[in-house]
Amino acid sequence: MEETKKSRYAEAGVDIDKGNDFINNIKPLVSATFNRGVLTDIGGFGGLFALGSDRYKDPVLVSSTDGVGTKLTVAQLCGKHDTIGIDLVAMCVNDVVVSGATPLFFLDYFSIGKLDNDLAVDVVKGIAEGCKISKCSLIGGETAEMPGLYKEGEYDLAGFVVGIAERDDVIDGTDIRVGHKIIGLASSGVHSNGYSLARKIFFEEHGFGADTHLDELGCTVGEELLKPTRIYVEPLLNIIKNFKVHGLVHITGGGFFDNIPRVLPQGCKVSIENGSWAIPPVFSYMCRQGNVSPEEMFRTFNCGIGMVAFVDDDQAEDICFQLAAMGETPFVIGEVVAKVGDEPVIEIDCEANF
Repeated sequence: MEETKKSRYAEAGVDIDKGNDFINNIKPLVSATFNRGVLTDIGGFGGLFALGSDRYKDPVLVSSTDGVGTKLTVAQLCGKHDTIGIDLVAMCVNDVVVSGATPLFFLDYFSIGKLDNDLAVDVVKGIAEGCKISKCSLIGGETAEMPGLYKEGEYDLAGFVVGIAERDDVIDGTDIRVGHKIIGLASSGVHSNGYSLARKIFFEEHGFGADTHLDELGCTVGEELLKPTRIYVEPLLNIIKNFKVHGLVHITGGGFFDNIPRVLPQGCKVSIENGSWAIPPVFSYMCRQGNVSPEEMFRTFNCGIGMVAFVDDDQAEDICFQLAAMGETPFVIGEVVAKVGDEPVIEIDCEANF
């Protein structure tokens, strides 16, 4: 019997059959994230999601798209791919929840030179886990095999999320006033920004490997840098139901200095209290051993605070208590004060905090 001729497309580097096998392998992972509203299974041309006419009076859709930056390089260096998907989901859902929106559905884009089914399934495991944590349905995505564009073992990721909120309940910072307290929620580590500098310090300048154990960190460099980005969706949505939250800020690229001003009304600035939270060791290490100024640390990294909430003074203690009951580590890190003239909108003694 004549042997089946090998596909010329496969010879060129794209194996359609392998791609179909991958889809079949991830179907159970994806379907486990489905919530009310999902109308289609994985594999269609588009994901269908029904809002339901009985759930919202005047709904507003809130969307966000993001990636995980060069944290991907660390995952590839460590050969560990089952948590990077959590980071991908976190970077997107944390951005929509600051508007008071509930994430509805998520889509991912995964591109690689030559499809490695085991690696790709691990990536989707992380994405599915992130969707479960945020109670968001993974309803579709795209897997692109692109020979010649990536080196062996390299891949790229992007994510897209859609959330929903009542128009009257949208949080945009316009209600922030002088006297409001600022609650900071602890980060799980470096999260997913500043990795170009982190990699330069740990791997290039100090020559550490991913498996180098540092006593100051209490783990290896790879373990520290691959800690998944914390997802704040569920605790924040619970707080929003029970308290008045005037503003929320996701501390990502740009740190304190570039993110907090995005929600502040004119005439307001924030005063950060020195020592109101402990800077995690990974940031102290990079500041000292990487010769990075405290000011640049606060503009590059989250420095231990991944999310910020603006709340009424008389509710701050109760909100912190409820956040702690849900597994978060909250700190009252400052307050909103009046801004005079051309004063900076962030009042913080960076050196004192480090």
